[in-house]
Amino acid sequence: MSRVRHNLPDELLPRRLSRTETFLRIFSDIRPGEGFAGLILMLNIFLVLAAYYLIKPVREGWLSISDIRGLSKIELKAYSSFAQSLVLLLVVPLYARLATRFSRRALIATVTLFFVSNLVIFWLLQPGLLADRFPHVGVAFYLWVGIFSATVVAQFWAFAADLYTDERGRRLLPLIAVGASSGAAVGSWFTGRFIKFDSRETFDLILLAIIPLLAALALSWIADRQGPVRKKGQEGHPTVHKGPAAPDPTGAYRLIFKTKYLLSVAILSLMVNWVNTNGENILFGTVQQALETEYRESGLTDPAAVTRFVKVGTTAFYSDLYMWVNLSALLIQAFLVSRMLKYGGFATILFLTPLVSLFSYSLMALFPFLAVIRIMKVAENSTNYSVNNTARHVLWLPLPPAMIYKAKTAIDTLFMRTGDGLAALTVLLGTQLFVLPMNGFLVVNVVLALIWGGVAWVVARENRRLVRASSGDERASL
Repeated sequence: MSRVRHNLPDELLPRRLSRTETFLRIFSDIRPGEGFAGLILMLNIFLVLAAYYLIKPVREGWLSISDIRGLSKIELKAYSSFAQSLVLLLVVPLYARLATRFSRRALIATVTLFFVSNLVIFWLLQPGLLADRFPHVGVAFYLWVGIFSATVVAQFWAFAADLYTDERGRRLLPLIAVGASSGAAVGSWFTGRFIKFDSRETFDLILLAIIPLLAALALSWIADRQGPVRKKGQEGHPTVHKGPAAPDPTGAYRLIFKTKYLLSVAILSLMVNWVNTNGENILFGTVQQALETEYRESGLTDPAAVTRFVKVGTTAFYSDLYMWVNLSALLIQAFLVSRMLKYGGFATILFLTPLVSLFSYSLMALFPFLAVIRIMKVAENSTNYSVNNTARHVLWLPLPPAMIYKAKTAIDTLFMRTGDGLAALTVLLGTQLFVLPMNGFLVVNVVLALIWGGVAWVVARENRRLVRASSGDERASL
Protein backbone atom coordinates (compact mmCIF):
# COMPACT_ATOMS: atom_id res chain seq x y z
CA MET A 1 0.00 0.00 0.00
CA SER A 2 3.00 2.26 -0.34
CA ARG A 3 3.38 4.85 -3.05
CA VAL A 4 6.37 6.80 -4.33
CA ARG A 5 5.90 10.54 -3.93
CA HIS A 6 6.70 13.23 -6.48
CA ASN A 7 10.39 13.86 -5.78
CA LEU A 8 12.61 15.76 -8.15
CA PRO A 9 16.39 15.73 -8.56
CA ASP A 10 18.12 18.63 -6.84
CA GLU A 11 19.35 20.04 -10.14
CA LEU A 12 15.72 20.51 -11.31
CA LEU A 13 14.69 22.46 -8.23
CA PRO A 14 15.10 26.24 -7.90
CA ARG A 15 18.18 27.24 -5.92
CA ARG A 16 16.74 30.37 -4.36
CA LEU A 17 13.51 31.39 -2.75
CA SER A 18 11.20 33.50 -4.88
CA ARG A 19 9.82 36.74 -3.47
CA THR A 20 6.55 34.98 -2.69
CA GLU A 21 8.38 32.18 -0.90
CA THR A 22 10.41 34.68 1.10
CA PHE A 23 7.19 36.26 2.33
CA LEU A 24 5.58 32.86 3.07
CA ARG A 25 8.53 31.92 5.28
CA ILE A 26 6.98 34.22 7.89
CA PHE A 27 4.41 31.47 8.44
CA SER A 28 6.28 28.25 7.67
CA ASP A 29 9.61 26.68 6.77
CA ILE A 30 9.13 26.79 3.01
CA ARG A 31 11.85 25.69 0.58
CA PRO A 32 12.68 26.81 -2.99
CA GLY A 33 10.09 25.57 -5.50
CA GLU A 34 7.37 24.91 -2.94
CA GLY A 35 5.78 28.35 -2.90
CA PHE A 36 3.50 28.17 -5.93
CA ALA A 37 1.72 24.95 -4.97
CA GLY A 38 1.55 26.00 -1.33
CA LEU A 39 0.01 29.35 -2.27
CA ILE A 40 -2.56 27.71 -4.58
CA LEU A 41 -3.63 25.30 -1.83
CA MET A 42 -3.68 28.14 0.68
CA LEU A 43 -6.04 30.14 -1.55
CA ASN A 44 -8.10 27.03 -2.24
CA ILE A 45 -8.96 26.34 1.40
CA PHE A 46 -9.34 30.10 1.98
CA LEU A 47 -12.23 30.12 -0.50
CA VAL A 48 -13.80 26.93 0.86
CA LEU A 49 -13.83 28.25 4.43
CA ALA A 50 -15.02 31.70 3.32
CA ALA A 51 -18.00 30.02 1.62
CA TYR A 52 -18.71 27.95 4.71
CA TYR A 53 -18.75 30.99 6.99
CA LEU A 54 -21.16 32.78 4.67
CA ILE A 55 -23.75 30.08 5.29
CA LYS A 56 -22.92 28.92 8.81
CA PRO A 57 -24.54 31.89 10.61
CA VAL A 58 -27.55 31.53 8.28
CA ARG A 59 -27.83 27.95 9.49
CA GLU A 60 -28.02 29.08 13.12
CA GLY A 61 -30.53 31.81 12.31
CA TRP A 62 -32.77 29.49 10.28
CA LEU A 63 -32.71 26.85 13.02
CA SER A 64 -33.62 29.46 15.64
CA ILE A 65 -37.00 30.06 13.91
CA SER A 66 -37.64 26.35 13.29
CA ASP A 67 -40.03 24.98 15.90
CA ILE A 68 -40.80 21.35 16.64
CA ARG A 69 -43.48 20.86 19.22
CA GLY A 70 -42.21 19.57 22.56
CA LEU A 71 -38.54 20.41 21.96
CA SER A 72 -36.59 23.26 23.52
CA LYS A 73 -34.06 25.13 21.39
CA ILE A 74 -31.10 23.32 22.94
CA GLU A 75 -32.80 19.96 22.31
CA LEU A 76 -33.62 20.90 18.71
CA LYS A 77 -30.00 21.84 18.01
CA ALA A 78 -28.61 18.75 19.74
CA TYR A 79 -30.95 16.28 18.05
CA SER A 80 -30.41 17.91 14.66
CA SER A 81 -26.67 17.43 15.12
CA PHE A 82 -27.26 13.78 15.96
CA ALA A 83 -29.34 13.32 12.80
CA GLN A 84 -26.27 14.34 10.78
CA SER A 85 -24.44 11.21 11.92
CA LEU A 86 -27.35 9.05 10.76
CA VAL A 87 -27.28 10.63 7.30
CA LEU A 88 -23.51 10.16 7.14
CA LEU A 89 -23.94 6.42 7.60
CA LEU A 90 -25.14 6.51 3.99
CA VAL A 91 -22.87 9.29 2.73
CA VAL A 92 -19.51 7.77 3.79
CA PRO A 93 -19.81 4.46 1.85
CA LEU A 94 -21.02 6.38 -1.20
CA TYR A 95 -18.04 8.74 -1.02
CA ALA A 96 -15.65 5.79 -0.61
CA ARG A 97 -17.13 4.21 -3.73
CA LEU A 98 -16.63 7.42 -5.69
CA ALA A 99 -13.01 7.63 -4.49
CA THR A 100 -12.42 4.07 -5.76
CA ARG A 101 -13.76 4.87 -9.22
CA PHE A 102 -12.87 8.52 -9.89
CA SER A 103 -9.56 10.31 -10.22
CA ARG A 104 -8.97 12.80 -7.46
CA ARG A 105 -9.69 15.70 -9.85
CA ALA A 106 -13.02 14.18 -10.94
CA LEU A 107 -13.86 13.31 -7.34
CA ILE A 108 -13.34 16.88 -6.14
CA ALA A 109 -15.34 18.29 -9.08
CA THR A 110 -18.26 15.90 -8.62
CA VAL A 111 -18.61 16.51 -4.89
CA THR A 112 -18.19 20.29 -5.14
CA LEU A 113 -20.72 20.73 -7.96
CA PHE A 114 -23.22 18.54 -6.13
CA PHE A 115 -23.09 20.81 -3.08
CA VAL A 116 -23.25 23.95 -5.26
CA SER A 117 -26.50 22.69 -6.80
CA ASN A 118 -27.86 22.07 -3.28
CA LEU A 119 -27.23 25.70 -2.34
CA VAL A 120 -29.47 26.87 -5.17
CA ILE A 121 -32.23 24.51 -4.01
CA PHE A 122 -32.08 25.69 -0.40
CA TRP A 123 -32.16 29.34 -1.48
CA LEU A 124 -35.35 28.62 -3.42
CA LEU A 125 -36.85 26.92 -0.34
CA GLN A 126 -36.33 29.89 2.00
CA PRO A 127 -39.47 31.05 3.85
CA GLY A 128 -41.72 33.32 1.79
CA LEU A 129 -40.11 32.80 -1.64
CA LEU A 130 -41.86 29.89 -3.39
CA ALA A 131 -44.36 29.33 -0.61
CA ASP A 132 -45.19 30.81 2.77
CA ARG A 133 -43.28 28.09 4.54
CA PHE A 134 -41.98 24.59 3.91
CA PRO A 135 -42.06 22.59 7.15
CA HIS A 136 -38.72 21.92 8.81
CA VAL A 137 -36.54 23.15 5.93
CA GLY A 138 -34.45 25.00 8.51
CA VAL A 139 -33.68 21.69 10.23
CA ALA A 140 -32.85 20.11 6.86
CA PHE A 141 -30.50 23.00 6.06
CA TYR A 142 -28.82 22.58 9.44
CA LEU A 143 -28.20 18.90 8.66
CA TRP A 144 -26.97 19.71 5.17
CA VAL A 145 -24.48 22.39 6.28
CA GLY A 146 -22.90 19.95 8.74
CA ILE A 147 -22.50 17.31 6.03
CA PHE A 148 -21.26 19.88 3.49
CA SER A 149 -18.60 21.29 5.81
CA ALA A 150 -17.34 17.91 6.95
CA THR A 151 -17.22 16.40 3.46
CA VAL A 152 -15.77 19.29 1.44
CA VAL A 153 -13.20 20.31 4.05
CA ALA A 154 -12.14 16.69 4.71
CA GLN A 155 -11.80 16.17 0.97
CA PHE A 156 -9.49 19.17 0.63
CA TRP A 157 -7.20 18.05 3.44
CA ALA A 158 -7.12 14.51 2.03
CA PHE A 159 -6.00 16.03 -1.27
CA ALA A 160 -3.31 18.11 0.46
CA ALA A 161 -2.04 15.12 2.46
CA ASP A 162 -1.94 13.07 -0.75
CA LEU A 163 0.27 15.68 -2.45
CA TYR A 164 2.93 15.89 0.26
CA THR A 165 5.41 13.55 1.89
CA ASP A 166 5.47 13.41 5.67
CA GLU A 167 8.50 15.73 5.99
CA ARG A 168 7.24 18.28 3.49
CA GLY A 169 3.70 18.08 4.85
CA ARG A 170 4.82 18.85 8.39
CA ARG A 171 6.45 22.02 7.11
CA LEU A 172 3.73 23.16 4.68
CA LEU A 173 0.37 22.08 6.11
CA PRO A 174 0.59 24.78 8.82
CA LEU A 175 1.10 27.33 6.01
CA ILE A 176 -1.90 26.03 4.08
CA ALA A 177 -3.96 26.12 7.28
CA VAL A 178 -3.31 29.87 7.44
CA GLY A 179 -5.52 30.04 4.36
CA ALA A 180 -8.26 28.15 6.21
CA SER A 181 -8.13 30.49 9.19
CA SER A 182 -8.04 33.55 6.90
CA GLY A 183 -11.00 32.34 4.87
CA ALA A 184 -13.03 31.67 7.98
CA ALA A 185 -12.20 35.12 9.36
CA VAL A 186 -13.02 36.94 6.12
CA GLY A 187 -16.22 34.95 5.57
CA SER A 188 -17.53 35.65 9.07
CA TRP A 189 -16.48 39.32 8.84
CA PHE A 190 -18.30 39.76 5.54
CA THR A 191 -21.41 38.06 6.91
CA GLY A 192 -21.45 40.42 9.87
CA ARG A 193 -21.26 43.46 7.60
CA PHE A 194 -23.87 42.05 5.22
CA ILE A 195 -26.61 41.43 7.79
CA LYS A 196 -26.34 44.95 9.21
CA PHE A 197 -28.22 46.25 6.16
CA ASP A 198 -31.95 45.88 6.79
CA SER A 199 -32.69 45.82 3.08
CA ARG A 200 -30.66 42.64 2.55
CA GLU A 201 -32.08 39.20 3.22
CA THR A 202 -29.72 36.92 5.15
CA PHE A 203 -30.73 33.98 2.94
CA ASP A 204 -28.96 35.66 0.00
CA LEU A 205 -25.68 34.65 1.63
CA ILE A 206 -26.50 31.11 0.49
CA LEU A 207 -26.23 32.17 -3.15
CA LEU A 208 -23.11 34.26 -2.54
CA ALA A 209 -21.33 31.16 -1.18
CA ILE A 210 -21.46 29.58 -4.64
CA ILE A 211 -18.86 32.05 -6.01
CA PRO A 212 -15.91 31.10 -3.75
CA LEU A 213 -16.78 27.39 -4.05
CA LEU A 214 -16.49 27.46 -7.85
CA ALA A 215 -13.26 29.46 -7.63
CA ALA A 216 -11.88 26.88 -5.17
CA LEU A 217 -12.74 24.11 -7.61
CA ALA A 218 -10.72 25.83 -10.34
CA LEU A 219 -7.73 26.17 -7.98
CA SER A 220 -7.90 22.48 -7.07
CA TRP A 221 -7.49 21.63 -10.75
CA ILE A 222 -4.42 23.87 -10.95
CA ALA A 223 -2.93 22.28 -7.80
CA ASP A 224 -3.57 18.78 -9.13
CA ARG A 225 -1.85 19.62 -12.41
CA GLN A 226 1.05 21.42 -10.76
CA GLY A 227 1.94 18.89 -8.07
CA PRO A 228 3.76 19.74 -4.81
CA VAL A 229 6.85 21.41 -6.32
CA ARG A 230 7.40 23.67 -9.31
CA LYS A 231 10.32 22.47 -11.42
CA LYS A 232 13.02 24.86 -12.52
CA GLY A 233 12.14 26.23 -15.94
CA GLN A 234 8.88 24.24 -16.26
CA GLU A 235 5.36 25.34 -15.42
CA GLY A 236 3.53 22.09 -14.89
CA HIS A 237 4.17 18.85 -13.10
CA PRO A 238 5.26 15.90 -15.27
CA THR A 239 2.97 13.33 -13.69
CA VAL A 240 -0.66 14.40 -13.36
CA HIS A 241 -2.55 11.96 -11.17
CA LYS A 242 -5.06 10.22 -13.49
CA GLY A 243 -5.86 6.98 -11.70
CA PRO A 244 -8.49 6.48 -8.98
CA ALA A 245 -7.96 8.62 -5.90
CA ALA A 246 -8.06 5.51 -3.68
CA PRO A 247 -7.54 2.38 -5.82
CA ASP A 248 -7.69 -0.09 -2.90
CA PRO A 249 -11.26 -1.57 -2.85
CA THR A 250 -11.24 -2.06 0.93
CA GLY A 251 -14.16 -0.22 2.53
CA ALA A 252 -13.66 2.77 4.79
CA TYR A 253 -15.11 1.16 7.92
CA ARG A 254 -13.02 -1.98 7.49
CA LEU A 255 -9.85 0.08 7.11
CA ILE A 256 -10.60 1.93 10.33
CA PHE A 257 -11.50 -1.01 12.54
CA LYS A 258 -8.63 -3.23 11.42
CA THR A 259 -5.94 -0.57 12.05
CA LYS A 260 -5.11 0.49 15.60
CA TYR A 261 -3.88 3.90 14.54
CA LEU A 262 -6.97 4.70 12.50
CA LEU A 263 -9.26 3.47 15.26
CA SER A 264 -7.53 5.66 17.84
CA VAL A 265 -7.77 8.64 15.45
CA ALA A 266 -11.48 7.93 14.98
CA ILE A 267 -12.06 7.90 18.75
CA LEU A 268 -10.03 11.11 19.08
CA SER A 269 -12.22 12.84 16.47
CA LEU A 270 -15.32 11.61 18.26
CA MET A 271 -14.12 13.01 21.59
CA VAL A 272 -13.15 16.37 20.07
CA ASN A 273 -16.59 16.85 18.60
CA TRP A 274 -18.43 15.51 21.64
CA VAL A 275 -16.80 18.12 23.86
CA ASN A 276 -17.08 20.94 21.35
CA THR A 277 -20.70 20.23 20.39
CA ASN A 278 -21.70 20.04 24.04
CA GLY A 279 -20.26 23.52 24.38
CA GLU A 280 -22.05 24.73 21.23
CA ASN A 281 -25.38 23.38 22.50
CA ILE A 282 -24.89 25.12 25.85
CA LEU A 283 -24.03 28.39 24.09
CA PHE A 284 -27.00 28.16 21.70
CA GLY A 285 -29.44 27.53 24.54
CA THR A 286 -28.00 30.43 26.54
CA VAL A 287 -28.25 32.79 23.54
CA GLN A 288 -31.90 31.84 22.92
CA GLN A 289 -32.73 32.45 26.59
CA ALA A 290 -31.06 35.87 26.41
CA LEU A 291 -32.96 36.84 23.23
CA GLU A 292 -36.24 35.68 24.74
CA THR A 293 -35.63 37.82 27.81
CA GLU A 294 -34.71 40.77 25.61
CA TYR A 295 -37.80 40.74 23.41
CA ARG A 296 -40.12 40.15 26.38
CA GLU A 297 -38.63 43.10 28.23
CA SER A 298 -38.99 45.28 25.11
CA GLY A 299 -42.72 44.48 24.90
CA LEU A 300 -42.44 42.88 21.44
CA THR A 301 -45.53 40.69 20.87
CA ASP A 302 -46.22 40.52 17.12
CA PRO A 303 -45.32 36.93 16.01
CA ALA A 304 -43.72 38.04 12.73
CA ALA A 305 -41.67 40.71 14.50
CA VAL A 306 -40.58 38.23 17.19
CA THR A 307 -39.53 35.72 14.53
CA ARG A 308 -37.44 38.30 12.69
CA PHE A 309 -35.94 39.58 15.96
CA VAL A 310 -34.83 36.06 16.97
CA LYS A 311 -33.53 35.16 13.50
CA VAL A 312 -31.54 38.37 13.01
CA GLY A 313 -30.35 38.42 16.63
CA THR A 314 -29.10 34.85 16.48
CA THR A 315 -27.43 35.35 13.09
CA ALA A 316 -25.77 38.57 14.28
CA PHE A 317 -24.54 36.99 17.53
CA TYR A 318 -22.96 34.04 15.75
CA SER A 319 -21.52 36.19 12.99
CA ASP A 320 -19.74 38.32 15.61
CA LEU A 321 -18.68 35.23 17.57
CA TYR A 322 -17.25 33.54 14.48
CA MET A 323 -15.39 36.71 13.52
CA TRP A 324 -13.55 36.79 16.88
CA VAL A 325 -12.98 33.03 16.84
CA ASN A 326 -11.56 33.06 13.34
CA LEU A 327 -9.49 36.21 13.84
CA SER A 328 -7.91 34.63 16.93
CA ALA A 329 -7.42 31.36 15.07
CA LEU A 330 -5.75 33.21 12.20
CA LEU A 331 -3.20 34.87 14.50
CA ILE A 332 -2.46 31.59 16.26
CA GLN A 333 -2.17 29.71 12.97
CA ALA A 334 -0.01 32.32 11.27
CA PHE A 335 2.55 32.92 13.98
CA LEU A 336 2.49 30.02 16.47
CA VAL A 337 1.41 26.69 15.03
CA SER A 338 4.28 26.12 12.59
CA ARG A 339 6.82 27.01 15.28
CA MET A 340 5.09 24.82 17.87
CA LEU A 341 5.17 21.89 15.44
CA LYS A 342 8.80 22.52 14.49
CA TYR A 343 10.19 22.94 17.99
CA GLY A 344 7.67 21.11 20.19
CA GLY A 345 6.72 18.31 17.84
CA PHE A 346 3.41 16.70 16.91
CA ALA A 347 2.51 15.71 20.48
CA THR A 348 2.67 19.34 21.62
CA ILE A 349 0.02 20.57 19.19
CA LEU A 350 -2.09 17.46 19.77
CA PHE A 351 -2.28 17.98 23.55
CA LEU A 352 -2.77 21.75 23.64
CA THR A 353 -6.46 21.85 22.67
CA PRO A 354 -7.75 19.38 25.30
CA LEU A 355 -5.82 21.38 27.90
CA VAL A 356 -7.47 24.61 26.73
CA SER A 357 -10.89 22.93 26.78
CA LEU A 358 -10.28 21.55 30.26
CA PHE A 359 -9.45 25.02 31.56
CA SER A 360 -12.31 26.71 29.66
CA TYR A 361 -15.08 24.41 30.87
CA SER A 362 -13.76 24.43 34.41
CA LEU A 363 -14.02 28.23 34.41
CA MET A 364 -17.48 28.13 32.77
CA ALA A 365 -18.71 25.70 35.42
CA LEU A 366 -17.66 28.15 38.12
CA PHE A 367 -19.16 31.19 36.31
CA PRO A 368 -22.00 29.97 34.00
CA PHE A 369 -22.86 33.36 32.47
CA LEU A 370 -23.25 34.18 28.76
CA ALA A 371 -20.33 36.64 28.75
CA VAL A 372 -17.97 34.08 30.32
CA ILE A 373 -19.22 31.23 28.11
CA ARG A 374 -18.77 33.40 25.03
CA ILE A 375 -15.17 34.33 25.87
CA MET A 376 -14.21 30.76 26.73
CA LYS A 377 -15.82 29.43 23.54
CA VAL A 378 -13.74 31.91 21.56
CA ALA A 379 -10.62 30.57 23.32
CA GLU A 380 -11.60 26.93 22.80
CA ASN A 381 -12.78 27.24 19.20
CA SER A 382 -9.88 29.40 18.03
CA THR A 383 -7.41 26.85 19.42
CA ASN A 384 -9.44 24.03 17.91
CA TYR A 385 -9.61 25.68 14.48
CA SER A 386 -5.88 26.39 14.39
CA VAL A 387 -3.71 24.14 16.55
CA ASN A 388 -5.99 21.10 16.68
CA ASN A 389 -6.97 21.28 13.01
CA THR A 390 -3.30 21.29 12.01
CA ALA A 391 -2.66 18.30 14.27
CA ARG A 392 -5.62 16.44 12.72
CA HIS A 393 -4.20 16.94 9.22
CA VAL A 394 -0.56 16.23 10.07
CA LEU A 395 -1.42 12.86 11.61
CA TRP A 396 -2.46 11.58 8.15
CA LEU A 397 0.88 12.23 6.47
CA PRO A 398 2.46 8.78 7.08
CA LEU A 399 -0.53 6.95 5.54
CA PRO A 400 -1.23 5.64 1.99
CA PRO A 401 -3.87 7.16 -0.36
CA ALA A 402 -6.61 4.59 0.32
CA MET A 403 -6.52 5.49 3.99
CA ILE A 404 -6.30 9.19 3.28
CA TYR A 405 -9.30 9.46 0.96
CA LYS A 406 -11.52 6.79 2.47
CA ALA A 407 -10.68 6.61 6.16
CA LYS A 408 -10.04 10.34 6.59
CA THR A 409 -13.34 11.24 4.99
CA ALA A 410 -15.16 8.68 7.14
CA ILE A 411 -13.50 9.86 10.34
CA ASP A 412 -13.85 13.58 9.59
CA THR A 413 -17.53 13.10 8.78
CA LEU A 414 -19.19 10.11 10.43
CA PHE A 415 -17.05 9.78 13.55
CA MET A 416 -17.03 13.50 14.17
CA ARG A 417 -20.80 13.60 13.76
CA THR A 418 -21.10 10.62 16.06
CA GLY A 419 -19.61 12.99 18.61
CA ASP A 420 -22.60 15.23 17.82
CA GLY A 421 -24.84 12.24 18.50
CA LEU A 422 -23.25 11.66 21.88
CA ALA A 423 -23.71 15.37 22.61
CA ALA A 424 -27.41 14.95 21.75
CA LEU A 425 -27.57 11.98 24.12
CA THR A 426 -25.93 14.13 26.78
CA VAL A 427 -28.68 16.72 26.32
CA LEU A 428 -31.40 14.05 26.39
CA LEU A 429 -30.15 12.44 29.58
CA GLY A 430 -29.26 15.77 31.17
CA THR A 431 -32.64 17.38 30.52
CA GLN A 432 -35.04 14.45 30.78
CA LEU A 433 -33.43 12.06 33.28
CA PHE A 434 -31.03 13.97 35.50
CA VAL A 435 -32.50 17.49 35.05
CA LEU A 436 -29.02 19.03 35.10
CA PRO A 437 -28.56 22.78 35.56
CA MET A 438 -26.37 24.59 33.05
CA ASN A 439 -23.20 24.15 35.07
CA GLY A 440 -23.97 20.42 35.31
CA PHE A 441 -23.49 20.11 31.54
CA LEU A 442 -20.27 22.07 31.89
CA VAL A 443 -18.94 19.63 34.51
CA VAL A 444 -19.67 16.78 32.09
CA ASN A 445 -17.41 18.50 29.57
CA VAL A 446 -14.62 18.80 32.12
CA VAL A 447 -14.65 15.00 32.53
CA LEU A 448 -14.80 14.45 28.77
CA ALA A 449 -11.83 16.78 28.22
CA LEU A 450 -9.76 14.59 30.55
CA ILE A 451 -10.70 11.48 28.52
CA TRP A 452 -9.88 13.37 25.32
CA GLY A 453 -6.36 13.99 26.64
CA GLY A 454 -5.89 10.26 27.29
CA VAL A 455 -6.93 9.35 23.74
CA ALA A 456 -4.58 12.03 22.38
CA TRP A 457 -1.71 10.32 24.20
CA VAL A 458 -2.48 7.01 22.40
CA VAL A 459 -2.63 8.76 19.01
CA ALA A 460 0.69 10.55 19.63
CA ARG A 461 2.36 7.24 20.53
CA GLU A 462 1.03 5.45 17.43
CA ASN A 463 1.95 8.35 15.18
CA ARG A 464 5.51 8.26 16.49
CA ARG A 465 5.65 4.55 15.67
CA LEU A 466 4.40 5.11 12.10
CA VAL A 467 6.79 7.96 11.40
CA ARG A 468 9.71 5.83 12.55
CA ALA A 469 8.49 2.97 10.35
CA SER A 470 8.39 5.25 7.31
CA SER A 471 11.52 5.26 5.18
CA GLY A 472 12.64 7.66 2.44
CA ASP A 473 9.76 8.81 0.28
CA GLU A 474 7.61 5.72 0.68
CA ARG A 475 4.32 5.67 2.59
CA ALA A 476 4.31 3.40 5.66
CA SER A 477 2.71 0.07 4.83
CA LEU A 478 0.36 -1.03 7.61
